[in-house]
Amino acid sequence: MLSVVNDDSTTANGSSLIDEIVREGARRMLAAALEAEVNAYIAELVDKRDETGRRLVVRNGYHQPRKVTTAAGVVEVKVPRVNDKRVDAETGERKRFSSAILPPWCRKSPKISEVLPLLYLHGLSSGDFVPALEQFLGSAAGLSAATVTRLTAQWQADHAAFMDRDLAEVDYVYVWADGIHLNVRLEEAKACVLVLVGVRADGSKELVALKDGYRESAESWADLMRDCARRGMRAPILAVGDGALGFWKALAEVFPATHEQRCWVHKTANVLDAMPKSAQPGAKKAIQDIYNAEDKQHARAAIKTFAQLYGAKFPKAVKKITDDEAELLAFFDFPAEHWIHLRTTNPIESTFATVRLRTKVTRGAGSRTAALAMVFKLVESAQARWRAVNAPHLVALVRAGARFERGRLVERTEVIAA
Repeated sequence: MLSVVNDDSTTANGSSLIDEIVREGARRMLAAALEAEVNAYIAELVDKRDETGRRLVVRNGYHQPRKVTTAAGVVEVKVPRVNDKRVDAETGERKRFSSAILPPWCRKSPKISEVLPLLYLHGLSSGDFVPALEQFLGSAAGLSAATVTRLTAQWQADHAAFMDRDLAEVDYVYVWADGIHLNVRLEEAKACVLVLVGVRADGSKELVALKDGYRESAESWADLMRDCARRGMRAPILAVGDGALGFWKALAEVFPATHEQRCWVHKTANVLDAMPKSAQPGAKKAIQDIYNAEDKQHARAAIKTFAQLYGAKFPKAVKKITDDEAELLAFFDFPAEHWIHLRTTNPIESTFATVRLRTKVTRGAGSRTAALAMVFKLVESAQARWRAVNAPHLVALVRAGARFERGRLVERTEVIAA
């Protein structure tokens, strides 16, 4: 029910009229959705009857009203109640209706739960949540310091469980690796977050591991990959990373059969840093001609052209490419549809670009586990928006050992028995 408006466009309780309209609209839409969900459930089971012909699934009033914190503010809802008299044949227990829109445990929308770690990472202390968000959401429900503390404890438990999960049933064909320096509540001054993102056989991207390390050292990376191998992770076909020697040394130790692909974004930046600014625009275009080449043969020709153009004046810059030629062009041996994904570590960089913005000014006290848990929850929420690689059906062929030339699948010669 909307309140009477004062001359200054506020209601009797001091809130804005437009906010009340939005909250009232959200409440009515949520109520309508819950009613429709229950009606559909009952309609689907209308033929289920007992021996006397009475229906086994019927409406049974409403549950007690409860307040739910949403992006539109706090709304009070009454969830329809269902009397389901059916019995599960296997367990012998009564079946129960559970709303997919508003589960019994839900007191805040996923978006609200997602914004809490964002604010916490940005430096907002747990005690500041109520004054910061109460006016915006119209209520302090679910935003107390104790609530945030419980959430952070749960996030730490979620991260610990994630890093201890079984990887034997998952197959990562490609992986991207990067060390992200965030400067958020990590105990060592030179600590960073080591991240592995993989592509499953169905083409979907997934966070594989997230752990703190020291200076992206070989031992830190080896610890991470040994732990993944211990939990059943198979050797990826291709690993993509920057020029950090620590990762490649560890990869050769733990997964020696995995092919190496250097990130062209990092490599381009390193090469241009070794050249004067006046030469950088032309050099950048010449470098793009290499990784955008039609195939590996043309890419090698583009490298020779780059060396001819800049080798005399900038031998150190050219050497950065010629010394890593095999690792820089490894992606050409895979499906052409995957090249755009495999030549850079962009899947990690793009995700952590937002995380970096939110942690740039954070200097608050806190434990290492709490910081990692915050970063983990941010990446976990971002993961839902990751799209699969192009031509996902080809990923399984890569794992199966199919050969690709110039980006196209080479059909195996069929041997006909005499």
